[in-house]
Amino acid sequence: MGNLEVVEICAGAGGQALGLEKAGFEHALAVELDTNACNTLRENRPSWKVVQGDVANTETWDPAAYEGVALLAGGVPCPPFTIAGKQLGATDERDLFAWAVELVQVVKPRALLLENVRGLSLPRFAGYRQHVLDRLAAFGYQASWQLLQASDFGVPQLRPRFVLVAMREADEAAHFHWPTPVERVTTVGEALGELMASGGWEGAEAWAAGADRIAPTIVGGSKKHGGADLGPTRAKRAWAELGVDALGVADAPPSAGDKPDLRPKLTTEMVARIQGWSDEFPWTFTGRKTTRYRQIGNAFPPPVAAAVGDAIMGAFNLEGPRADQRDVEYDPIYKALRESGEFIPAERLGKLAGVTDAPELERRISLLSRDFDIDIEESGRGVAYRLGTFKAFTGQAEHARHAQFEKLRSRIS
Repeated sequence: MGNLEVVEICAGAGGQALGLEKAGFEHALAVELDTNACNTLRENRPSWKVVQGDVANTETWDPAAYEGVALLAGGVPCPPFTIAGKQLGATDERDLFAWAVELVQVVKPRALLLENVRGLSLPRFAGYRQHVLDRLAAFGYQASWQLLQASDFGVPQLRPRFVLVAMREADEAAHFHWPTPVERVTTVGEALGELMASGGWEGAEAWAAGADRIAPTIVGGSKKHGGADLGPTRAKRAWAELGVDALGVADAPPSAGDKPDLRPKLTTEMVARIQGWSDEFPWTFTGRKTTRYRQIGNAFPPPVAAAVGDAIMGAFNLEGPRADQRDVEYDPIYKALRESGEFIPAERLGKLAGVTDAPELERRISLLSRDFDIDIEESGRGVAYRLGTFKAFTGQAEHARHAQFEKLRSRIS
């Protein structure tokens, strides 16, 4: 098929990049904010064009220069949607998901791939997700979402990722199928046994036999917090059950002089193996230990990216049976308000959306209002609602996102 190029935004340290390369894509451009991640990308792929800066700043790169590229991909910031955070969504200055979707009308790629945390799949963001589908449909793309578990693709870790794939050509969209999970899950002991024994530790074999499950999600953290750490209290308990001391990251594997019943800490090399880097997916991380750990922990696992990349390649090649591609309506309240464009009395809105309980309708309207302006009209006949403006940053020159970004830039990662 010739060279199939990808433009990757918010590229991080290369997890998605390496996976897409394995699938057969060549990088025309990788854009990333973090200095350490850019250094890692350049160290591993000197021939790639890596640009550092705010991806939404037109001075950083020119999207129009890459019109017609095969794939536009990215792992845009997760904090706006993460379950552990405030779930500010469209009002979070770090939210670039909606902006990335709008890039499609400029770049016009054959396919779009965006990944984020599981939180984006929750009811809280039903309206947001449907808005994304609506915009892609308006640009002539057929899109679908899927929650993928990293452990289903050979990654020894509980790491759910919510993935969006959109295809421009109808025939290719009809041949897109989400990747099939591998037959067998890889355990932590299987993944790390060799590395754990590399320093001569006598307890490595017994440790590996006991680490017979997948790991909790690796937490990359951010510049707001301290050094490398394997996660919150619940995660630390899960690591302890696997025989791992999660209070920090080690400089080296256990040595021959260490006690056989030691509960070892992981090295950054071991964390990378848990995240999916391996002999099959080799990669070098630059910087000090904490910066290496953050690069690894914030990445999209390469094997998962490779599986999705292969699925997109299969669609380009029209492989496999055709399948119906239908946009899913996630939020009937959003749908009713969007299709009307006018004020809808609460009682009628509830009937249209199938929500007969008044308090539940108000709760759902409240959720929707976190990402959209909701106009409210009160009269003697009761309350009526109308869908207003989407609050997210989609490229507006005067959006509040710019001032907030500059104010917090030193802490954004």
